[in-house]
Amino acid sequence: MSSQDLNHLNQHFAIASHVRFIEGPGGLVIAEIANTEASASIALQGAHIMTFQPKGQEPVIWLSKFAKFAAGKSIRGGAPVCWPWFGPHATDASLPGHGYARTVMWQVLETRATADGETVLRFGLIDNDSTRAQWPHASSAELTVTVGAALRIELATRNDSPAGFVLGEALHTYFHISDVADMKISGLDGCDFLDKVDGFSRKKQQGPVSIESEVDRVYINVPGDCLIEDQGFGRRIRIASENARSVVVWNPWTEKADKMGDFGPNGHRGMVCVETANALENVVTVAPGETHRMVATYSVEKM
Repeated sequence: MSSQDLNHLNQHFAIASHVRFIEGPGGLVIAEIANTEASASIALQGAHIMTFQPKGQEPVIWLSKFAKFAAGKSIRGGAPVCWPWFGPHATDASLPGHGYARTVMWQVLETRATADGETVLRFGLIDNDSTRAQWPHASSAELTVTVGAALRIELATRNDSPAGFVLGEALHTYFHISDVADMKISGLDGCDFLDKVDGFSRKKQQGPVSIESEVDRVYINVPGDCLIEDQGFGRRIRIASENARSVVVWNPWTEKADKMGDFGPNGHRGMVCVETANALENVVTVAPGETHRMVATYSVEKM
Protein backbone atom coordinates (compact mmCIF):
# COMPACT_ATOMS: atom_id res chain seq x y z
CA MET A 1 0.00 0.00 0.00
CA SER A 2 1.30 3.45 -0.83
CA SER A 3 2.04 6.10 1.76
CA GLN A 4 -0.79 8.13 0.23
CA ASP A 5 -3.22 5.33 1.11
CA LEU A 6 -1.77 5.17 4.60
CA ASN A 7 -2.10 8.93 4.82
CA HIS A 8 -5.73 8.64 3.72
CA LEU A 9 -6.45 6.02 6.38
CA ASN A 10 -4.81 8.06 9.11
CA GLN A 11 -6.49 11.29 8.00
CA HIS A 12 -9.97 9.74 7.90
CA PHE A 13 -9.91 6.95 10.48
CA ALA A 14 -7.11 7.50 13.00
CA ILE A 15 -8.26 8.47 16.51
CA ALA A 16 -5.83 10.03 18.95
CA SER A 17 -5.05 7.65 21.84
CA HIS A 18 -7.06 4.91 20.11
CA VAL A 19 -6.21 4.01 16.49
CA ARG A 20 -3.44 4.55 13.98
CA PHE A 21 -2.49 2.78 10.74
CA ILE A 22 1.03 1.61 9.90
CA GLU A 23 2.81 -0.47 7.29
CA GLY A 24 3.64 -3.76 8.96
CA PRO A 25 5.70 -6.82 8.03
CA GLY A 26 5.46 -7.90 4.40
CA GLY A 27 3.97 -4.54 3.48
CA LEU A 28 0.65 -5.39 5.14
CA VAL A 29 -1.33 -2.44 6.46
CA ILE A 30 -2.04 -2.77 10.17
CA ALA A 31 -4.49 -0.95 12.43
CA GLU A 32 -2.88 -0.49 15.83
CA ILE A 33 -5.35 0.00 18.69
CA ALA A 34 -4.46 1.16 22.18
CA ASN A 35 -6.82 2.50 24.82
CA THR A 36 -7.05 2.54 28.60
CA GLU A 37 -8.33 -1.06 28.68
CA ALA A 38 -6.29 -3.00 26.11
CA SER A 39 -4.17 -3.06 22.98
CA ALA A 40 -4.76 -4.90 19.71
CA SER A 41 -3.62 -5.02 16.10
CA ILE A 42 -5.61 -5.86 12.97
CA ALA A 43 -4.33 -6.48 9.43
CA LEU A 44 -6.54 -5.05 6.69
CA GLN A 45 -5.81 -8.18 4.68
CA GLY A 46 -8.45 -10.55 6.01
CA ALA A 47 -9.60 -8.03 8.65
CA HIS A 48 -7.33 -10.35 10.62
CA ILE A 49 -7.11 -9.61 14.33
CA MET A 50 -3.46 -10.38 15.07
CA THR A 51 -3.16 -9.50 18.76
CA PHE A 52 -5.32 -8.62 21.77
CA GLN A 53 -3.94 -7.95 25.24
CA PRO A 54 -5.86 -6.45 28.16
CA LYS A 55 -3.81 -4.01 30.21
CA GLY A 56 -1.60 -5.67 32.82
CA GLN A 57 -2.34 -9.20 31.58
CA GLU A 58 -0.87 -11.89 29.37
CA PRO A 59 -1.99 -11.72 25.72
CA VAL A 60 -5.33 -13.40 25.05
CA ILE A 61 -4.72 -13.94 21.33
CA TRP A 62 -1.71 -16.00 20.18
CA LEU A 63 0.36 -14.89 17.20
CA SER A 64 3.22 -17.14 16.13
CA LYS A 65 6.67 -15.62 16.49
CA PHE A 66 7.39 -17.36 13.17
CA ALA A 67 4.30 -16.11 11.33
CA LYS A 68 4.83 -15.20 7.69
CA PHE A 69 3.37 -11.97 6.37
CA ALA A 70 2.69 -11.76 2.65
CA ALA A 71 -0.04 -10.62 0.28
CA GLY A 72 -2.60 -13.36 -0.28
CA LYS A 73 -1.32 -15.58 2.54
CA SER A 74 -3.10 -16.25 5.82
CA ILE A 75 -1.23 -15.33 9.00
CA ARG A 76 -0.42 -18.07 11.53
CA GLY A 77 -2.23 -17.05 14.66
CA GLY A 78 -4.66 -14.30 15.56
CA ALA A 79 -8.29 -14.64 14.54
CA PRO A 80 -8.63 -15.56 10.85
CA VAL A 81 -12.11 -15.11 9.36
CA CYS A 82 -13.30 -18.30 7.66
CA TRP A 83 -16.04 -17.24 5.21
CA PRO A 84 -18.25 -18.00 3.25
CA TRP A 85 -17.55 -21.67 3.86
CA PHE A 86 -15.74 -23.65 6.54
CA GLY A 87 -13.32 -26.43 5.65
CA PRO A 88 -13.21 -27.63 2.04
CA HIS A 89 -15.68 -26.19 -0.45
CA ALA A 90 -18.75 -28.43 -0.75
CA THR A 91 -18.48 -29.00 -4.51
CA ASP A 92 -15.12 -27.65 -5.77
CA ALA A 93 -11.97 -28.97 -4.13
CA SER A 94 -9.82 -26.48 -6.08
CA LEU A 95 -11.20 -23.56 -4.08
CA PRO A 96 -9.34 -22.49 -0.93
CA GLY A 97 -10.15 -24.24 2.33
CA HIS A 98 -12.11 -22.05 4.78
CA GLY A 99 -13.05 -19.61 1.99
CA TYR A 100 -11.24 -16.54 0.73
CA ALA A 101 -12.12 -13.85 3.28
CA ARG A 102 -8.95 -14.34 5.33
CA THR A 103 -6.59 -13.62 2.39
CA VAL A 104 -8.26 -10.69 0.59
CA MET A 105 -8.40 -7.01 1.46
CA TRP A 106 -11.09 -5.49 3.63
CA GLN A 107 -11.97 -1.81 3.68
CA VAL A 108 -12.10 0.34 6.79
CA LEU A 109 -15.69 1.60 7.04
CA GLU A 110 -15.69 3.22 10.47
CA THR A 111 -13.63 3.80 13.60
CA ARG A 112 -14.94 5.33 16.79
CA ALA A 113 -14.23 5.61 20.48
CA THR A 114 -17.07 4.90 22.86
CA ALA A 115 -17.98 6.89 25.94
CA ASP A 116 -16.57 4.18 28.21
CA GLY A 117 -13.21 4.08 26.46
CA GLU A 118 -13.61 1.16 24.08
CA THR A 119 -12.49 1.34 20.46
CA VAL A 120 -14.73 0.12 17.62
CA LEU A 121 -13.54 -0.64 14.09
CA ARG A 122 -15.80 -1.78 11.25
CA PHE A 123 -14.48 -3.43 8.10
CA GLY A 124 -16.17 -4.42 4.84
CA LEU A 125 -15.04 -7.25 2.58
CA ILE A 126 -13.91 -5.96 -0.83
CA ASP A 127 -15.28 -8.00 -3.74
CA ASN A 128 -13.29 -8.58 -6.92
CA ASP A 129 -13.54 -10.80 -10.00
CA SER A 130 -11.81 -13.67 -8.19
CA THR A 131 -14.11 -13.60 -5.17
CA ARG A 132 -17.23 -13.29 -7.32
CA ALA A 133 -16.13 -16.35 -9.30
CA GLN A 134 -15.90 -18.33 -6.05
CA TRP A 135 -19.08 -16.96 -4.46
CA PRO A 136 -21.66 -16.05 -7.13
CA HIS A 137 -24.20 -14.63 -4.66
CA ALA A 138 -24.91 -10.93 -4.29
CA SER A 139 -23.96 -10.40 -0.66
CA SER A 140 -21.81 -8.38 1.70
CA ALA A 141 -19.73 -9.18 4.75
CA GLU A 142 -18.77 -6.81 7.55
CA LEU A 143 -16.60 -7.40 10.60
CA THR A 144 -17.06 -5.15 13.63
CA VAL A 145 -14.34 -5.37 16.29
CA THR A 146 -14.75 -3.80 19.73
CA VAL A 147 -11.55 -3.55 21.77
CA GLY A 148 -11.94 -2.99 25.50
CA ALA A 149 -11.46 -5.09 28.62
CA ALA A 150 -13.08 -7.78 26.46
CA LEU A 151 -12.76 -8.35 22.72
CA ARG A 152 -16.02 -8.53 20.78
CA ILE A 153 -16.13 -9.67 17.15
CA GLU A 154 -19.27 -9.54 15.02
CA LEU A 155 -19.35 -11.06 11.54
CA ALA A 156 -22.42 -9.89 9.60
CA THR A 157 -23.46 -11.44 6.28
CA ARG A 158 -26.18 -9.77 4.22
CA ASN A 159 -27.92 -11.58 1.37
CA ASP A 160 -28.69 -9.16 -1.47
CA SER A 161 -29.54 -11.91 -3.98
CA PRO A 162 -33.04 -13.10 -4.97
CA ALA A 163 -32.50 -16.58 -3.49
CA GLY A 164 -31.30 -17.94 -0.18
CA PHE A 165 -27.78 -19.27 0.19
CA VAL A 166 -26.03 -21.64 2.59
CA LEU A 167 -23.31 -20.04 4.72
CA GLY A 168 -20.50 -21.68 6.65
CA GLU A 169 -18.31 -19.50 8.85
CA ALA A 170 -15.85 -19.47 11.73
CA LEU A 171 -13.61 -17.18 13.74
CA HIS A 172 -10.53 -19.42 13.73
CA THR A 173 -9.14 -17.84 16.90
CA TYR A 174 -5.81 -18.93 18.37
CA PHE A 175 -5.72 -18.40 22.14
CA HIS A 176 -2.52 -17.79 24.09
CA ILE A 177 -2.08 -20.29 26.91
CA SER A 178 0.73 -21.07 29.37
CA ASP A 179 1.15 -24.67 28.19
CA VAL A 180 -1.28 -27.09 26.60
CA ALA A 181 -0.60 -29.56 29.43
CA ASP A 182 -1.88 -27.03 32.00
CA MET A 183 -5.10 -26.22 30.16
CA LYS A 184 -8.56 -27.71 29.77
CA ILE A 185 -11.69 -26.53 27.98
CA SER A 186 -15.08 -26.71 29.67
CA GLY A 187 -18.56 -26.09 28.29
CA LEU A 188 -18.62 -28.95 25.77
CA ASP A 189 -19.51 -31.85 28.08
CA GLY A 190 -22.22 -33.99 26.50
CA CYS A 191 -21.92 -32.40 23.06
CA ASP A 192 -21.54 -34.50 19.94
CA PHE A 193 -18.46 -33.85 17.85
CA LEU A 194 -17.04 -34.97 14.54
CA ASP A 195 -13.44 -36.08 14.94
CA LYS A 196 -11.38 -35.15 11.87
CA VAL A 197 -8.33 -37.01 13.23
CA ASP A 198 -10.44 -40.20 13.29
CA GLY A 199 -12.06 -39.95 9.85
CA PHE A 200 -14.85 -37.63 10.99
CA SER A 201 -16.19 -40.25 13.40
CA ARG A 202 -19.10 -38.97 15.47
CA LYS A 203 -18.40 -39.04 19.21
CA LYS A 204 -19.72 -37.53 22.45
CA GLN A 205 -17.62 -35.38 24.74
CA GLN A 206 -17.30 -36.58 28.31
CA GLY A 207 -16.06 -34.01 30.80
CA PRO A 208 -13.69 -31.17 29.91
CA VAL A 209 -11.45 -31.28 26.83
CA SER A 210 -7.77 -31.89 27.47
CA ILE A 211 -5.15 -32.09 24.74
CA GLU A 212 -2.36 -34.68 24.73
CA SER A 213 -2.07 -35.31 20.96
CA GLU A 214 -3.41 -33.86 17.71
CA VAL A 215 -6.98 -32.60 18.12
CA ASP A 216 -9.25 -31.43 15.29
CA ARG A 217 -12.92 -31.57 16.25
CA VAL A 218 -16.14 -29.85 15.25
CA TYR A 219 -18.59 -29.78 18.16
CA ILE A 220 -22.19 -29.30 17.03
CA ASN A 221 -25.26 -27.82 18.72
CA VAL A 222 -23.19 -26.28 21.50
CA PRO A 223 -25.58 -24.76 24.06
CA GLY A 224 -23.54 -22.02 25.74
CA ASP A 225 -20.18 -20.50 26.63
CA CYS A 226 -16.83 -22.27 26.53
CA LEU A 227 -14.07 -21.66 29.06
CA ILE A 228 -10.35 -22.17 28.58
CA GLU A 229 -9.15 -22.93 32.10
CA ASP A 230 -5.43 -22.17 32.28
CA GLN A 231 -3.73 -23.26 35.49
CA GLY A 232 -0.36 -21.85 34.41
CA PHE A 233 -1.67 -18.31 33.97
CA GLY A 234 -4.27 -18.68 36.74
CA ARG A 235 -7.07 -17.47 34.50
CA ARG A 236 -10.07 -18.49 32.48
CA ILE A 237 -10.77 -17.17 28.99
CA ARG A 238 -14.53 -17.07 28.48
CA ILE A 239 -15.74 -17.53 24.90
CA ALA A 240 -19.33 -16.34 24.62
CA SER A 241 -21.17 -16.52 21.32
CA GLU A 242 -24.38 -15.43 19.64
CA ASN A 243 -25.95 -17.10 16.60
CA ALA A 244 -23.21 -19.73 16.53
CA ARG A 245 -24.01 -23.39 17.09
CA SER A 246 -20.59 -24.99 16.44
CA VAL A 247 -17.27 -24.89 18.27
CA VAL A 248 -14.08 -26.12 16.62
CA VAL A 249 -11.19 -27.22 18.86
CA TRP A 250 -7.81 -27.56 17.15
CA ASN A 251 -4.21 -28.16 18.07
CA PRO A 252 -1.96 -29.69 15.37
CA TRP A 253 0.49 -31.22 17.88
CA THR A 254 4.18 -31.70 17.22
CA GLU A 255 4.47 -33.47 13.87
CA LYS A 256 1.95 -31.39 11.95
CA ALA A 257 3.11 -28.13 13.53
CA ASP A 258 6.68 -28.89 12.50
CA LYS A 259 5.58 -29.57 8.92
CA MET A 260 3.69 -26.28 8.72
CA GLY A 261 6.90 -24.35 9.22
CA ASP A 262 5.47 -21.26 10.92
CA PHE A 263 4.85 -22.51 14.45
CA GLY A 264 8.46 -22.67 15.58
CA PRO A 265 9.90 -25.18 18.08
CA ASN A 266 7.11 -26.37 20.40
CA GLY A 267 4.95 -23.44 19.24
CA HIS A 268 1.85 -25.61 19.42
CA ARG A 269 2.24 -25.92 23.19
CA GLY A 270 1.43 -22.25 23.79
CA MET A 271 -1.81 -22.11 21.78
CA VAL A 272 -5.18 -23.69 21.32
CA CYS A 273 -7.86 -22.81 18.79
CA VAL A 274 -11.41 -22.64 20.12
CA GLU A 275 -13.40 -21.41 17.17
CA THR A 276 -16.85 -19.85 17.18
CA ALA A 277 -18.53 -21.28 14.10
CA ASN A 278 -21.49 -22.43 12.08
CA ALA A 279 -20.11 -25.51 10.34
CA LEU A 280 -21.07 -28.94 9.02
CA GLU A 281 -24.54 -29.73 10.42
CA ASN A 282 -24.84 -26.16 11.75
CA VAL A 283 -24.40 -24.21 8.51
CA VAL A 284 -27.06 -21.51 8.16
CA THR A 285 -29.35 -20.49 5.32
CA VAL A 286 -29.53 -16.73 4.83
CA ALA A 287 -32.80 -15.69 3.18
CA PRO A 288 -33.00 -12.92 0.56
CA GLY A 289 -32.75 -9.49 2.19
CA GLU A 290 -31.71 -10.92 5.57
CA THR A 291 -28.54 -10.27 7.56
CA HIS A 292 -27.03 -13.05 9.66
CA ARG A 293 -24.86 -11.91 12.57
CA MET A 294 -22.45 -14.22 14.37
CA VAL A 295 -20.80 -12.79 17.48
CA ALA A 296 -17.94 -13.94 19.70
CA THR A 297 -16.84 -12.18 22.89
CA TYR A 298 -13.59 -13.06 24.66
CA SER A 299 -13.11 -12.03 28.28
CA VAL A 300 -10.68 -12.99 31.04
CA GLU A 301 -11.57 -14.17 34.54
CA LYS A 302 -9.27 -14.99 37.45
CA MET A 303 -9.33 -18.57 38.67
